[in-house]
Amino acid sequence: MAEESPGGYTGKILRVDLSTGQTTVEEPDNKFYRQYFGGTALIGYYLLKELKPGIDPLGPENKLVFSAGVIAGLPAAGCGRSGVGAKSPLTGGWGDGQAGGFWPAELKHAGWDAIIIEGKSDKPVYIWIKDDKVEIRDAAQLWGKTTAEAQQQIRDELGDNRIRVTQIGPAGEKLVRIAAIANDINRYYGRCGLGAVMGSKMLKAIAVRGTSPVKVANQEKVREIAGATAEIISKFMGGFASFGTAGGVSGLNSMGILPTKNFSEGQFDGFESITGQNMAETILVDKDNCTACNVNCKRVVEVGPPYNVDRIYGGPEYETIGSLGSLCCVSDIKAIAHGNQTCNAMGLDTIGTGTTIAFAMECFENGILTEKDTGGIDLRFGNAEAMMKMVEMIAKREGLGDILAEGSKRAAEKIGKGAIQYAMQIKGQELPMHDPRGKVGLGMGYATSPTGADHMHNIHDVEFMRVNPTMLALGIQEPLDPHDLGPAKVRAFWYLVNWAHFKNCATICMFLPYDPNRMSELVSAATGWNTNTWELEKVGERALAMTKLFNAREGITAKDDVIPERLYSGVSTGPQKDRGIDREAFKAALKSYYEMAGWGADTAAPNAAKLAELDLAWAIPELDKIPG
Repeated sequence: MAEESPGGYTGKILRVDLSTGQTTVEEPDNKFYRQYFGGTALIGYYLLKELKPGIDPLGPENKLVFSAGVIAGLPAAGCGRSGVGAKSPLTGGWGDGQAGGFWPAELKHAGWDAIIIEGKSDKPVYIWIKDDKVEIRDAAQLWGKTTAEAQQQIRDELGDNRIRVTQIGPAGEKLVRIAAIANDINRYYGRCGLGAVMGSKMLKAIAVRGTSPVKVANQEKVREIAGATAEIISKFMGGFASFGTAGGVSGLNSMGILPTKNFSEGQFDGFESITGQNMAETILVDKDNCTACNVNCKRVVEVGPPYNVDRIYGGPEYETIGSLGSLCCVSDIKAIAHGNQTCNAMGLDTIGTGTTIAFAMECFENGILTEKDTGGIDLRFGNAEAMMKMVEMIAKREGLGDILAEGSKRAAEKIGKGAIQYAMQIKGQELPMHDPRGKVGLGMGYATSPTGADHMHNIHDVEFMRVNPTMLALGIQEPLDPHDLGPAKVRAFWYLVNWAHFKNCATICMFLPYDPNRMSELVSAATGWNTNTWELEKVGERALAMTKLFNAREGITAKDDVIPERLYSGVSTGPQKDRGIDREAFKAALKSYYEMAGWGADTAAPNAAKLAELDLAWAIPELDKIPG
């Protein structure tokens, strides 16, 4: 019998084999949770141990792991998230993503820390979890439904509107490689094409209803920290509540780092129309939150004819406004909201979708694609109607959308004619809406990210131009120049990226004011562990090590830690004019980074000594599986 959890984690992991219909329960011990925590690290443990290199990401051998961290489900702001991971059908390597909402806390309230999905059903199914009872149910009636339709049908069928649902839309069913997974209709595990993995298993949804609060070791301390955090939010995050993540559009534009015209420019003439401020004045009808959070940063918008945007699908976040807006030179906030609704209803990653459409627009303007290829659509930058139509065509795999549904890299390879130069991707995953020419450490993070270009387990250099509590807790005592790539910057990058990965293990919201000292207090209060910043930083480093080793086994190594050629060149106007990333400085920084991390110069994976230092000696034999 497994030891009882002192608090935070439930001590139970559910394994569901869709091929056989069998479910089993695993009960790891306290040491396992302290070492692997949840989120990325727990997912990494299972995928690295149980997946063979070279498997088909869309085959039954792949596994899909949902995992909440040990503080997920606590009654504190930011603790309403979870992670999901699998081998990515978009990159062929490591894939993971995080999302908030209410489903993650519901999973913990039902008594589960993680779910491992393996095998493949021979018909559409969904999983129904009511506390410790688990059932695999027929989903034929749900297949082909939008996310809102499917969630309501599940609740009607089970007779409970308090049920929380994570699911795929029709894009995932059609194995679109930029398909995503949705919590609560409009909170997305967006990146890496994991919706296609879920679709390949014929799994439509996981519905959960939990009735027990998460047990904690020190309830009074948890309440104290939660109350102090809520007070900080009320005092200092009012702008975030008022304008959401899109509140920073104007600032990015003024700095010359608002991705525009497929990253060929850094300022957008129509930026004022796509700001969070304009959204609030025009189409915003409400605000929403995640579990126990008082920020209310989620947008709820409504638009009448001809766009007909339903509030149930929420509203566009900054990444969506950037990808469907400035990147495509679309300044119509209502059209962007419509594109966002289509992505949320059909189950698409808005970043991958918008960036792939911007790629196609540049191909069209350069004669690589013509109206014959587009089905008569004038696919030029700035054409809002074309953008909205292409979102729909990608989700349904219709016409040119069937090619773009493969992601920009595969699409470019199929189109040929030099199209690859316009695909703004790394390792097959499209760049997020942050231009690294104005914050070059972010560019190093894009290059070395195990998922391909990602902005979450990364740094945003402009945040560290002044010393802050997180920097001091990690031993970084001086401000950082956003354009610098020297040794001090690389050292800071190493510490900060590991901390970002830890947050994805804790599954905590990146936006909230938990510096390492406060985070250590919260984890200790929840679990009863006497933890500290060092231990938590090592959890993040351990997670990153496993993901890089996973990639190296798949042949994704140092040769793939690159950035698009365009980023070495500056834009034509604004503060970043003619200021591209310095190629030689970038190369030198990568070399220093690998050495600091204990990674092989060729493999970009941890060496045996580093694995042993991270208490991952069990993974040392995996080094022999790296090709070449």
